[in-house]
This record gives sequence, C-alpha cells and structure tokens, in this order.
Amino acid sequence: MAQKKILMLVGDFVEDYEAMVPYQMLLMVGHSVDTVCPDKKAGDTVKTAIHDFEGDQTYSEKPGHNFAITADFDAVDPADYDGLVIPGGRAPEYLRLNPRVLEITRAFAAAKKPIAAICHGPQILAAAGVLEGAACAAYPAVGPDVETAGGSWVANNDTFSNAHVDGNLVTAPAWPAHPEWIRKFLEVLGTRIEP
Repeated sequence: MAQKKILMLVGDFVEDYEAMVPYQMLLMVGHSVDTVCPDKKAGDTVKTAIHDFEGDQTYSEKPGHNFAITADFDAVDPADYDGLVIPGGRAPEYLRLNPRVLEITRAFAAAKKPIAAICHGPQILAAAGVLEGAACAAYPAVGPDVETAGGSWVANNDTFSNAHVDGNLVTAPAWPAHPEWIRKFLEVLGTRIEP
C-alpha cells in the first residue's frame, strides 16, 4: 500500500473523537496526517470538546483534550496532499469564516481529491460552495446548510452510524459513524488493507 498524505483542518473546540480517532486510524493504516489550524504552527495545540448524546434536545458538551497541530497552516499547499479530513464540533462554525480555509477546501474539491467531513464539518463544505448537486450526510442541525448550498442532506434515521459517499465526498452525521466513515474514506483514497 502506498502511503497517502492527508490534511486535517481543526480549530479550538473541534469534536474530540472526530479529530483524535480519525487521526489515529489514518496513521494506523500507514498514512501521514498533517493537522492544521489558522494562526497556529506545528507544536501548538487546539482544545477539543466531547459531544455526547444523552437524551437532551441536542448534544451535550464537555471539555476534551489538547490536540496537537503538526504543520504550519500558512504553508499548506493542497497539491501536496491526497485527501482532506474535516472533523466537526464547534470549530467548523468559525473556521468557515477564514477565506484560506475555504480556498483550501475548494482546491481539494476542484481536483476531485477525497474529502471526508463529519458532523458539523460540512458547514465548511457549504461555505466553500462545493456541495452543489452533491448528497451529503451531516449532523441534523447542519442539514439546512447543506440544502441552502445546493446539496441534498442525507437523513440518518437518528442512528448517527451511517456514512455516505458521493463521488470524492465521504460524509457522516457524527462520531458513532467512525468505522463506516473511515472505511469508506479509505476506499475512496484507494487504500487497501491486506489481511
């Protein structure tokens, strides 16, 4: 299996599991992952938040961990990467206000490179204008963003455990979908795991 180079966009209060688990899973299969955040360099960290489903009208939020930034955001060249990962949490809400974040996202979409977005991550895809005509899973509160951006929101039947593929786009509603979401992202990347 050829190693792939993956870019992950994160920010303060990114969802803990949605950053940490995919990062570790992608490393586990032999890929390299650069984690970046606007205004941060390698060696910096972002704070994460743990979102859980406890029977309330929306998810609850608890303090998470510090997540390491491994590369300099200002030096990112999308041409150097084979795929993009956009975790959810609260970070996408404000990261989508950064023009460079949107430019990076558009570059991956224009090159038809694999993009994996989960939970609130599709807010960045919507703001970048790359969902026109695409089917996209996302946390239910992000469904209106997907549809306003010209995409169709894929309902999850309240299980949060499904993932959806539309061309190069691999999306999921929340962290319970990690096994299916990452498996499908690896398939779109062309990653083969030999028994």
